[in-house]
Amino acid sequence: MTKEFSPQRLDVKAFAQAGGRLAGHDSLLKYERLAQEAKGLHPDLLVDWEAVGELRTALGGMGQVWLHIKVRASFPMECQRCMTPVDVPLEVDREFRFVADEATAEALDDESEEDLLALSREFDLHELIEDELLMALPVVPKHDECPTAVPLASSDDDFEEANDEKPNPFAALAGLRKDPKG
Repeated sequence: MTKEFSPQRLDVKAFAQAGGRLAGHDSLLKYERLAQEAKGLHPDLLVDWEAVGELRTALGGMGQVWLHIKVRASFPMECQRCMTPVDVPLEVDREFRFVADEATAEALDDESEEDLLALSREFDLHELIEDELLMALPVVPKHDECPTAVPLASSDDDFEEANDEKPNPFAALAGLRKDPKG
């Protein structure tokens, strides 16, 4: 009999020992913080994810609990160049090693290259997926090529006027020219 695993209340150690695999095709609306960030644009977008548990043998023969997640989504944002909507593709491919508790994770964090999380019998996989997608959001979203031409013009009349009044910084050099007859 195979054990059923729930992404909302995942027993991570049992999942890894079983070599478990979970996958989903969820609505963006299932992820509350992501949905808020999307500001109501394209609520029909989907988040595709997969999680695989694994027990790896470390030095000394100790078994380590690992979780590998892959997530793909398209996220609605506003292009910071043309100020029109742009669907930004997001991809996450991360591995996490689980340790006994938060204190152990914190103590090992500085010396460890891998991402560490505390073991739990009720781990919320959707929360981890949402956290990873939020961290993958670009700070300045842009189209590869904007659908409309972006006018590049200054709209600050005071700036333009101040710039017109400034003398050319190289004008003084013109007066230093040697007289070719001299």
